[in-house]
Amino acid sequence: MKKSNVFHILFLLLISVALKAQEISPYILVGEIDGSQEIAEEKVIKTLENAGFDILGDYRPENNQTLKVIVYSRKDLQDITLKVKDRGALAAALKIGLKSDGPSTKVSYLNPEYLFQAYLRNSYDSHKQGLQKIESDVKNAMSQLGNRNEGFGGAMTAEDLREYHYKIMMPYFTDPVELKDFDSFEQGVATIEKNLKAGKGSTKMVYKLVFEDKKVAVFGIAYLDEEKGESQFLPIIGEEHLSALPYEIILSGKSATMLHGRYRLALHWPELTMGTFMKIRSTPGDFKNTFEALCE
Repeated sequence: MKKSNVFHILFLLLISVALKAQEISPYILVGEIDGSQEIAEEKVIKTLENAGFDILGDYRPENNQTLKVIVYSRKDLQDITLKVKDRGALAAALKIGLKSDGPSTKVSYLNPEYLFQAYLRNSYDSHKQGLQKIESDVKNAMSQLGNRNEGFGGAMTAEDLREYHYKIMMPYFTDPVELKDFDSFEQGVATIEKNLKAGKGSTKMVYKLVFEDKKVAVFGIAYLDEEKGESQFLPIIGEEHLSALPYEIILSGKSATMLHGRYRLALHWPELTMGTFMKIRSTPGDFKNTFEALCE
């Protein structure tokens, strides 16, 4: 074989390895929008709607007036994620973070590809074309609002995201917390909605996606308890990652579950040191206890 052919093959192999190992950041910083947070919110919503996305809800993490999360989705995304039986619908809701700082508002968003690789795992490959279309549409829409559009918050390869766990003996995506088995899907939806409407455990419903024909429902939940909620852990681990929130309960058939806090929080704050993680060591249990109560 000629040397030129050998070099060509080696070059292609190196490119293949590099692409395979390409790292994905959890968040994208769009840039800053001058003016009030309301102006920034209006621009974000209009841009998303022009790209065909629907706004599911919004709220202020910690009840902090400088922070806001906007949750959005689209039918093609919902259709794909519902095909992934193991809680794939958790990936149907995407999030934008607004953080006001003086006369401007910083806009960032949860990177759809990061979420899809982690939550859909190997099923990503089966729906790659559709998911990449959604990723591209989000990126193109958000790029209209700022010129930074750079990743932050750490980075992992797709392979690592699909098998992610924080440390040895820590939970994976496939190790959810089982909250309750209801007598029926309808009972589960009604119970969770009733408790969220009542604000049980200092919670509030930010959004819901209910697919009655598939017997799947996702509830995005603000945790506003002043002693155990977002105001206690978010400033410690990083408010810049606010588009990680809100946390979710998913109802699949009769079974209500949530992702384990030691998986869910670590995934969305992948640069956390063990020392910082230990400062919020009670938070996963606080979420579990509060979400269990929402199912009673």
